[in-house]
Amino acid sequence: MAKVKRNIIVLQCSKCGSRNYTTYKTRNIKEKIEKNKYCSKCQKHTLHKETKVK
Repeated sequence: MAKVKRNIIVLQCSKCGSRNYTTYKTRNIKEKIEKNKYCSKCQKHTLHKETKVK
């Protein structure tokens, strides 16, 4: 069986702290992902940063 080369990560809102999105990231990328996404709690587009899955 092949080794999985992707990790599951969670994108957390930088304003309110809610965890809204999950996505995959390859093991080769060392930088943390930051994306502008819609936050349903803030009801606007905010910066979401990568956090670990608990």
